[in-house]
Amino acid sequence: MTAEARPRLYREVFAVPGMARSVLLMFVARLPVTAMGLTLTLHVVNGLHRGYVAAGLVATSTTVGTMVGAPAVGRALDRHGLRPVVAVCATVATAYWIGVPWLPYEALLVAAFPAGALVIPVSSLSRQVITALVPEDRRRTAFSVDAVAMETSFIVGPAVGIYLATQFSSRLALTVIGAVVAVTAVLLYVQNPPLRGKKEAAAPAPDGPRTWLDGRMTATLLISMGVLFVLGGTELALVAVLRAGGETAWTGVAVAILALGSIVGGVVHGALPRALPQSALMGLLSLLVIPAGLVSGPWWLLGLALVPMQLVCAPTLAAIAESVSRLAPPHARGMAMGLQDSATRLGGALSSPAIGFVMDRSSPGWGFAASGAGGLLLVAAAGVCAGGARIRTRRPAAERPPTDLPTTEPSIGMDR
Repeated sequence: MTAEARPRLYREVFAVPGMARSVLLMFVARLPVTAMGLTLTLHVVNGLHRGYVAAGLVATSTTVGTMVGAPAVGRALDRHGLRPVVAVCATVATAYWIGVPWLPYEALLVAAFPAGALVIPVSSLSRQVITALVPEDRRRTAFSVDAVAMETSFIVGPAVGIYLATQFSSRLALTVIGAVVAVTAVLLYVQNPPLRGKKEAAAPAPDGPRTWLDGRMTATLLISMGVLFVLGGTELALVAVLRAGGETAWTGVAVAILALGSIVGGVVHGALPRALPQSALMGLLSLLVIPAGLVSGPWWLLGLALVPMQLVCAPTLAAIAESVSRLAPPHARGMAMGLQDSATRLGGALSSPAIGFVMDRSSPGWGFAASGAGGLLLVAAAGVCAGGARIRTRRPAAERPPTDLPTTEPSIGMDR
């Protein structure tokens, strides 16, 4: 592909009717989601005068709620469509975030679980809308746009939340989050972007998850888990290393550098005519983080050492989204992407105690090696699942059940 042809891919994607509007709306809808964790932590610690352990319990309750609720919310999207689901989730989320500033800690801890379970599935909705709007041969570029928008929201959202909480009050910050959630939910309800293409809407519904939740999909979910395990562990190790070196004040700048690296990688990935499969990208993500543990210099040197890993971050996320959209049937896409959200949450939840355990018994630098090693283990597990699926699709004809129709399904591995 020529240099002139690469920007054309992005022009063609944004020329799809409704695509530019949906990308902008989903970016705004992600901002409060990215600000929730840090803002709520500041409220529990500073506003309620509790410790970080108490704040961590609230975060854990929210995460577990989302892990449990995401597939159910996705299934509701498959059955009932966008508007009823957004209406219910937005009502709960708005009431929760506007009410949080006035709740005692005990009530907040209890309310965090259902609030997490019924959070508006912005990322899942964004991926479903892209799948419905964009032709399959342009989805790599479209999912790269989505990954870049997500990385950008993780720069803007937390920064705004922290600014409001520290310069004004955590109550104001939480109320603003609730207000933005309400406004974006109304816009989503009014716009009502499609979750299935016109041809897909007429396709028959599958019998159940067993028809599509096979080795290939399981492998993709394991890779989803691995990405957040590596990213969560890397962030934790970065904070620990900077704290040990007395450079905590530069943490925000270092994280911004990493996000910018991911954005650059996502833009390049979307312009490629062919890209590496998700397993190879995940393997690179895991391998490239390990050498960062050898860096013993200032904060900017550590940030630069992590840039190669971050260049693969957004491409890996885009490749996973592309894989799920291809493997899940149209009438089960919401549930499949809900399972993807649950897998990513699980990976992030496992990374903190696992990487923390390693660093407590060694040094902060070993956190990078442990993050990469954990990612490689999950890549290997994904390879086993995909290999099993590949073997089953290549059984000799004599071993297959008899049928009156010729078999035309090709042999399929984990990646196309």
